[in-house]
Amino acid sequence: MRQGIAGCLLATASVLLLPKAQAEIVSAAPDHYTLRHEIMSPQSPEVIWERLINPETWWSPDHTYSGDARNLSLQNFAGGYWREDWDRSSVIHGTVQTILDGEMLRLDAPFGPLQGLGVQVTWTITLEAAEDGGTRIVFDEVANGSSESGLDQIAPAVDYVKQEAIKRLAAEPVPIIERD
Repeated sequence: MRQGIAGCLLATASVLLLPKAQAEIVSAAPDHYTLRHEIMSPQSPEVIWERLINPETWWSPDHTYSGDARNLSLQNFAGGYWREDWDRSSVIHGTVQTILDGEMLRLDAPFGPLQGLGVQVTWTITLEAAEDGGTRIVFDEVANGSSESGLDQIAPAVDYVKQEAIKRLAAEPVPIIERD
């Protein structure tokens, strides 16, 4: 119980200290949306890359099926999966399309309810070294479906989740406290 409370306090503190991100729904229509998020992190590109390819260190447990980000993993090669495995359940959230080590990760990633809609979603996350030793992180997402997909209605919620995700990726790492 004590560790659970400490974990909640650390998680709350980390959300309050998240860097400010620029977020934009570039375009949205019933059959399409494009999102763009940019943020500066004080962390080096090497640190951010290592976190990026280990989603359990930065993805919110609130946006997992299991409720525990420690169940996430990413196979760091083209054709690899961003997976979530727990108990006797498993979800492939995305498939790696491109890895440019330390620079860019591209996924075919219809997360959550987008899988059920049968839409095609591409994430491109790029890292660029900043002069101050930090990292500029850009997260682009493009979704395409049928005119009945209602992607313009879903885009604000997806935008919110991705804004939270990029902030968590850019923030100082928070230690994971083991559960009882």
